[in-house]
Amino acid sequence: MLRSMRLLVLAALFVSAPPVLRAQLPAADASRMPPPGWVGSPKQYDALKVATDLMIPTRDGKRMATDVYRPARNGVPVAQPLPVLLNRTPYNKAALAELAVWYAERGYVVALQDTRGRYKSEGTFSKVQPADATDGYDVIEWLAKQPYANGVVGMWGTSFSAHTEAGAAQYNPPSLKSMVLNMGGLANGWDHGVRYRGTYEMGRQLTWAWSQLLADARTPDVKALLTKEKVEDWYSVQPMRRGLNPLSVDSQYEGWYFDFFEHADYDAYWKDPMLAWDEHYGETSDIPMMHVGGWYDIFTAGTFKNFTELRKIKKTPQRIVIGPWTHGGNNRSYAGDVAYGDSAAIPDFLTDFHLRWFDHQLKGVANGVDKDAAVRLFVMGTGNGRKDANGRLSHGGYWRTSDTWPVADTRLVPYYFQADGSLRTTKPKALQSKTTYTFDPRHPVPTIGGGASARLKDGAYNQREDPRFPPSAAPWLPLRSRADVVVFQTEPLAEDMTVIGPITVKLFASATTVDADFTAKLVDVYPSSTDWPGGFDLNITDAIVRGRYRATRDHAVMLQPGRVYEFTIDPFPTANVFKKGHRIRVDISSSNFPRFDVNPNTGEPLGKNRRMVTTDIAIQHNATYPSHIVLPLAPARR
Repeated sequence: MLRSMRLLVLAALFVSAPPVLRAQLPAADASRMPPPGWVGSPKQYDALKVATDLMIPTRDGKRMATDVYRPARNGVPVAQPLPVLLNRTPYNKAALAELAVWYAERGYVVALQDTRGRYKSEGTFSKVQPADATDGYDVIEWLAKQPYANGVVGMWGTSFSAHTEAGAAQYNPPSLKSMVLNMGGLANGWDHGVRYRGTYEMGRQLTWAWSQLLADARTPDVKALLTKEKVEDWYSVQPMRRGLNPLSVDSQYEGWYFDFFEHADYDAYWKDPMLAWDEHYGETSDIPMMHVGGWYDIFTAGTFKNFTELRKIKKTPQRIVIGPWTHGGNNRSYAGDVAYGDSAAIPDFLTDFHLRWFDHQLKGVANGVDKDAAVRLFVMGTGNGRKDANGRLSHGGYWRTSDTWPVADTRLVPYYFQADGSLRTTKPKALQSKTTYTFDPRHPVPTIGGGASARLKDGAYNQREDPRFPPSAAPWLPLRSRADVVVFQTEPLAEDMTVIGPITVKLFASATTVDADFTAKLVDVYPSSTDWPGGFDLNITDAIVRGRYRATRDHAVMLQPGRVYEFTIDPFPTANVFKKGHRIRVDISSSNFPRFDVNPNTGEPLGKNRRMVTTDIAIQHNATYPSHIVLPLAPARR
């Protein structure tokens, strides 16, 4: 039952890989969550669905369709008022039914709700709308006043559902007492998740719109069109134009896709509670929150920011758990083509993991939650490097706890780019030294893993072109072989090096055009072996910045061709052990497509360009302009 329940939930989140089966896992590692030996609250009740499509009113008169499950005995709901667990989803509340039954059997009233304009709920759906936040407030307070509720409400959810939690919390509903936000709770959509430091996360937004429109198709012709066409083919149409693409069969979906694309400046549009939690931390509910993310999730930066900033200003506990996961992949011990060991997965994530938290926060159960460390991270990279039974690289890793972020005694060490392509802790001495490459936006560097999500195959992969990653092309060479990828790497390490924390790249560079993009990728370079002839170039984290938004986000400032600028590139935080004999590598380029839209380099309004031109990028690595990456070197495992 639980296996099918997990499968249904993850399917609703468009996570296509199969769940990890409990039978495949050995005894739990002592560091994983929940702790071994904790079996959670045993089943105490039967579960009874007492309402289907109950229409809960909101402040503007629209009603949200809600299914309610209650603990019961002998077919009769128990009379005792109990805490309520609420999940608001755009992915069809029916997909969460088995999970609702499980929680009801353990003493919670469970409310599953379709968000505004989705399935049975009234109103008009939009990817981001202020009403999603106020709807949450109104529903929480309505549920708390029902005779079966004791006035205490908790929320949980993944991705979009987590965003709805964050939105509601920003209005501080009195009855909301705790939340678990899994791979959501967007900190700022301009910064990451929708746009990304000036670029547009085109691949994910297009794929999401396409898949949802296909699922919602109400007429045979719309379904036939979206089935006949392939979203991957439309990646190459740069840029798509309003009214001239498959999304135009529905003005609602096409509208928000292009609004996100064309609305490049950071202004009031981006400061809505559903897009910019970081603009509203002050008014957010002061309640215990569990922030959960993955090193290869699309919202990792926001997960850390929400945790750290709320922890500074709130009195109640803030906790964070980060595993080696892709978006929604908490119950898997691998990401992409890389395996991390069985302890990396939390197979009971949707059940016991959540239950332990809510039992303590909503019921006051003394189960040790209050003694847990504030930070629990999976540190990748202690595996044997062999190929496992599934053909994946055994990268391995272990769980590590801390009361601080970054972890105590972390040293921020700059590694400087050198003229010979090396990466060293000494600054370059040459007064004039640079590496120049030509970037052609018609032939962008393909996205190979990372925090891409959707159909873009997020996760960890060998960084070489591959038929799975369009627009890759034969002869499927490593990305490091491309002329528009500049590589800086250390010598093989003499000892293990533990990197845990935020990553920063300071790049001094110029372009021959008025705009250009700059990418940075941190790579763990495995040496050649029997299992991996030629080695394995493992992507750890990466980022991008658009030149016109290098200094300010509220308006564009074009580049002066030939002038050297300092670009700050902030890859998502990470935790990885670079083992003895490996190399630490940084790849610099100007595209990561189709995860991000391609910069045409012309300076035209974004999303509306008619031209594309090549640009020459000069990376400076000299005494005056010492480009470098700052690595957070942490103490080894104790």
